[in-house]
Parts: sequence; structure tokens; C-alpha cells
Amino acid sequence: MTGKLKKNPPFTDGRRKARPSPLPHLLTINCGSSSVKFAIFCLGDNIEPVLRGSVTEIGKAQGHSSARLANSTALWNAKPACKDHGAAIEHVLNQLEDNAELWRISLVGHRIVHGGPDFIEPLELDSKSEADLDRLTPLAPLHLPSNLAGIEAVRQMRPQATQFACFDTAFHSAMPENAVRTGLPLAMAGDVIRRYGFHGLSYESAIYRLVRREGRVALKDRILIAHLGAGASMVAVHHGRTIDTSMGFSPLSGLPMATRSGDIDPGLILYLINEEGWSAEELVDLLNNRSGLLGQSGTSGDVQMLVGSNSDKDAAAAIAFFCYQARRHLGALVAAMGGIDRLIFTGGIGENSSEIRSQICTPLEKCFGTIIEPKRNKAGKPLLSAKDAAVTIEISPADEELMIARHVAKLVANSQKETALP
Repeated sequence: MTGKLKKNPPFTDGRRKARPSPLPHLLTINCGSSSVKFAIFCLGDNIEPVLRGSVTEIGKAQGHSSARLANSTALWNAKPACKDHGAAIEHVLNQLEDNAELWRISLVGHRIVHGGPDFIEPLELDSKSEADLDRLTPLAPLHLPSNLAGIEAVRQMRPQATQFACFDTAFHSAMPENAVRTGLPLAMAGDVIRRYGFHGLSYESAIYRLVRREGRVALKDRILIAHLGAGASMVAVHHGRTIDTSMGFSPLSGLPMATRSGDIDPGLILYLINEEGWSAEELVDLLNNRSGLLGQSGTSGDVQMLVGSNSDKDAAAAIAFFCYQARRHLGALVAAMGGIDRLIFTGGIGENSSEIRSQICTPLEKCFGTIIEPKRNKAGKPLLSAKDAAVTIEISPADEELMIARHVAKLVANSQKETALP
């Protein structure tokens, strides 16, 4: 199915026309390195998605764009050429305008990768906060420009919409002092040089699902969450608070990723500069775009492709390296937390790759006994461990868009209460 949906009225299942709703609708925008995920939520007593969609392969000659209603009815399926994230969001807004009652969307919430030292909770965007975010671009040069492009695209096409920012770094803002320090001289730290941590909305999603399922008593567990995707990190959480996390000052650090290096000896960087004559620009490209699984395999940073390359020794070695590094970081975080009661896998790889989960967990049986059931793991069951296992192992689908919607709903409700005060 391609092109625009013409037959069915907007936000319906094709059988009856949707009744106009007085409740506000929120568009969430989640910009990745080469993709945009979006959703529309109806804000009310229950925050429910109306539709979800994505634009992928941004920057390539042909991308892919699709959206489905909550009942899985396809709204559109297109192949646009989006040169950048701004163009991708313009495409989404145009499609929504053609296929849906866009006039009902009065709120837009954005996932912002880096909030720096000051943005530690969601907020309504204004000219000052946007200028402050622009000044933070050097802290996340591959991510913040696309986040800001999304905000600008919405302003140009829907100037009357109120926009909000939700920060990935905010989840980690209360980390203990020892986890925040970098090892550089204390006098250099100031307000900017520190460890931040990322993927906060994904981690928050896993905690939210856990509490809904088991209640807040589950937060007494020592929880390690592994967000494994094109970007990958881990976090140790106890009593709902970050104890430590694998990413630090930038989204480059920690585990190796699809194309990012992860942790690397700073002495090696100095060697490349002083002995090999590498420039800053060359290093940026190397560390962000040519390392990680792509650099190790020589063919791809896509885990699904590498796992499927059974006869490719370099692909197998790249996967083994990734899983080894994941176990190494897991062990460090368990030590920081003083033990582990629960391991949660999330993110595209964490949720879908039984091979990666197995390679990470099976060697840990020397420490914890049998902790992952092969049949349950292969089937992708929500619970991967036996009920009496020393460590509970689970899969929790990441829903960053829902977290954005919940944060915005809370901000709107608080604003309405303040307005109603005499």
C-alpha cells in the first residue's frame, strides 16, 4: 500500500466516522541519528496512542515512511527522499494534514538527547530555552542539531502549536557524586564537564512498565537495564534512581555501538593526533561513523545482518566483541550497585535478538547460576528466566513516545491548575 489513504475518514477503523473529541492531541517526535519516530496521543484520563509511525533512511536517496492507527490500520506507506530531519518532519506533518484532523494537534513533545547541566526536567519550549539548547550542540553534535531541526520544522508548519522538550539526560540527573565525576582535575569540572548518561526516556519506560506490572515494591530490586540498539548503553537503578550508567559525558562512550566506538583509551586518541597526524574532523568521523560493529565487521553495523552472516568470521567476531563488552560493563554496574536482582533488556537489539541476549547472559551463569531459559529466550518471552532464578531477566519494549506524552500531559495539567488559581 503506497501513497495517501483516501477512502477511510481520519482516525477511524473504516467502519464508522470518528466523533470529534474535545481532548487535546499531542504529537511526539523522537529524532534518531537517521530516523524519526512519531506518535499522536489523546490526552485525557488515559493517555492512549491514536497512531504511531516512523521515517527511516533519512539522508539517503530513498527513505521509508509509514504510519498505523492504534488498531493497526495502515494510514500511509510512502518512500520519500528526506535530505535531513527537518525535511522528514515536514513530510510527516504534510502526511498528517492530508490523512488526519491535524487541527486537533495543539501540542508537540520532542525527545532531546542532551539537556546539559541545567535541563533536568521536561519543560515548555520558548526562545530562551531553544537558544540555550543550541549552545549545548557541542556536547552532542550528532544529535542536538536534528532535535533542533525538528522544533524549527514544527514552528514553520504549525506555529500555533505549543512545543515541549523531554531530555534523555534528565533521568540520570541525581546520580551519586562519584558517578558524575570524570577523573579530570576538579577545577575543570565547572557546570559542563561531568558524566551525564543518556537513553533516559527508554530507561524510564522500562521502570514505568515494571511499576505498573508489579507495583513500586519492585523498585527495591537492584535493577540493571540494557538499552541495546544502534546506540547502546546500560544503567544500574536502585529505588528508581540511577546509581551509574555506561555512557558518560557524551553518547560516544560506554558500549561499542552500530558505528560508534564506545569506550576507547584516551592515549590512543593522543597517539592518532600526535603520531599519525589525525585532525579533529577525522577523529569525529572515525569515532562516530566508522567504528563499533561496522568497524569490527568491516561490512555492517546492523546486528540482524551480522548475526545472520553465519559464515562470516569477521561478523561473528564483531558480535562476540559487542557481547563481551556488554558483559564487562554489566559487571562494573553490578559492582557499583552492590549486586543485581533484575536484568531488563530493551531497545531494538535487546528486544529482538535472542542471540545477543544469550551471548551476554550465558557466560554469567558462572556467577549467578542458570539465569536465562533457552526456549523462552528464543521465543522472545517477556520473562526469560526461571521463576526461581537468582536474577530475574525480562524483555521490556521501549516506549519513549509514551514517556514524552506523560510528561507533557503533566506539564499541561499543572499549567491549567496554575491558571485556575484566583
